[in-house]
Amino acid sequence: QVRLVESGGGLVQAGGSLRLSCAASGSSISILAMGWYRQAPGKQRELVARITSGGNTNYADSVKGRFTISRVNAKNTVVLQMNSLRPEDAGVYYCNSELPFLSWGQGTQVTVSS
Repeated sequence: QVRLVESGGGLVQAGGSLRLSCAASGSSISILAMGWYRQAPGKQRELVARITSGGNTNYADSVKGRFTISRVNAKNTVVLQMNSLRPEDAGVYYCNSELPFLSWGQGTQVTVSS
């Protein structure tokens, strides 16, 4: 069973940057499309960035041009570089595959102060 562990969140001022990492263990995720999901308080979890096994990427309109998703298959890791952060980017960030989902990790909290 794949275990996902997210890290890198924190408190940042608007306009700042954070780099989130998702480390997978138990099995390789290199053949899976992976995504970063965000859950803001009182809102449904939403997909903000996706990367295929071949490295093609897609982004939610709200983060295009500011977020970059990448993967390091040798390290079984997926990374989300977040720049020009806005207060509305705040939430708990999770990584996961697409349906059927893997077991969800604990997520990493991102807080953006205005």
